[in-house]
Amino acid sequence: MNNYRLTVAGLGPGDAGLMTRETWTRIEQAEQIVLRTHIHPSAEALDTAHIDYESYDGLYEKTADFETLYAAIVTDLCTRARTGNLLYLVPGSPHVAERTVQLLRTAAEEEAISLEILPGMSFLDPLFAAVGIDPVNGLSILDALNEEQVSAPLRQDCIFTQVYSRAIASDLKLLLMEHLSDMQEVYYLHHLSLPDQEVRRIPLFELDRQDNMDHLTTIFVPYSPFF
Repeated sequence: MNNYRLTVAGLGPGDAGLMTRETWTRIEQAEQIVLRTHIHPSAEALDTAHIDYESYDGLYEKTADFETLYAAIVTDLCTRARTGNLLYLVPGSPHVAERTVQLLRTAAEEEAISLEILPGMSFLDPLFAAVGIDPVNGLSILDALNEEQVSAPLRQDCIFTQVYSRAIASDLKLLLMEHLSDMQEVYYLHHLSLPDQEVRRIPLFELDRQDNMDHLTTIFVPYSPFF
């Protein structure tokens, strides 16, 4: 085992086979494991292997907003790290769109807690394959809950995360329609890398009419200079 008190690793984009070998080795060796959420397909691999873990899912029901939730998670992680080595597992990659990891970097430095963050596969690689793009040509990754970011005109291809409900999709659609045609084609991406993966092209006005949105739903909007 390493000398880090707190290690962060990713569960991959969905399919447990896309989790890195290093991450799985750390899972098998860990003294204690905490998941940000067990509502992720790769968590089933831990259950199958009879690996004990805890999760912060209970906090989701007790906190009023995400920033309060994430702050509570980071506080608890730092407290646990003072009592023994801890492995914290997040969906996807800890280096992509993971707010708790961003906060944890700062907290660990302030509290002199040794921190290691392992590389991992995010949802981006399956997305690039699904829609056939190379991000070298320019790409923005935006949080659909961030109204200020979403309301700005698009200047390149955009990925919108956190589109986990029809209410969020409706708000996103209305904001995008301020700059795009209601017939603008967008990609509805659902359960990427999983057996029930869906990649559908739909007009923007139909965005909030999809009936299977969840935490593994993402929207890709290709840049079009004509609108």
